[in-house]
Amino acid sequence: MGIHDLSAMTWEEAAALDRSRTVLILPVGATEAHGPHLPLSTDVIISEAMARAASIRLAEAGWTAVVMPAVSYSPAPFAAGFAGTIGISHATMGALIREIAESSGRSGFRYLAIANSHLDPANLRALHDAASSAAGITVVFPDITRRPWGGRLTAEFRSGAAHAGQYETSILLAHAPSLVKNDARAALAAVNSSLSTAIRNGLQTFEAAGGPRAYFGDPAAATAEEGSESIRVLGDILAEAVLAAVAS
Repeated sequence: MGIHDLSAMTWEEAAALDRSRTVLILPVGATEAHGPHLPLSTDVIISEAMARAASIRLAEAGWTAVVMPAVSYSPAPFAAGFAGTIGISHATMGALIREIAESSGRSGFRYLAIANSHLDPANLRALHDAASSAAGITVVFPDITRRPWGGRLTAEFRSGAAHAGQYETSILLAHAPSLVKNDARAALAAVNSSLSTAIRNGLQTFEAAGGPRAYFGDPAAATAEEGSESIRVLGDILAEAVLAAVAS
């Protein structure tokens, strides 16, 4: 039992894993704009933090957790108008995740968990499609935009105004502080427009939703302490979803 990085293992080490007690964890993020203060890789960093936190919980429960190399490109139409955003299609994303899962199944693994923090609706649809259609392996995808998971996260997250705001910036301050441009974030006014409301109203871009600088929420209010707690909760969510799937 323990925690491993798949990319650092040899094939013989991977072959020696007990397939019946091993969970693969696939971090999924995006390369997209996250305000003037966070890196384009923000979602990848958050998903990797979620994966590692879940790995600790799963190891405590007697499982071996193997963190896979992250998927760093996803559908990102909401951020398409901002420099640095690199998006792929819903179909490409769905096929990629499904094929990763099915290849893992052919290698004898029984469980693959998706650690996702990229909440563009197009990406979420692709992940749900892949999780439900992959053959030969159980794919666990707790969507943190849905109940019961999202209700366990911060008030800003639940408000829907949480792209590069207090919630995400706090996680970066806790997990990758050197990548946060603190002078820039301290000068940012809160943007209280809710992305979830904008989506329900049929809007399709950050600009139309009220985020002309590709952030929503209050990044100036972020703290590393809040970020550490959010990482813990994200890890708990993923681990609990895996253990529930195993039990069923």
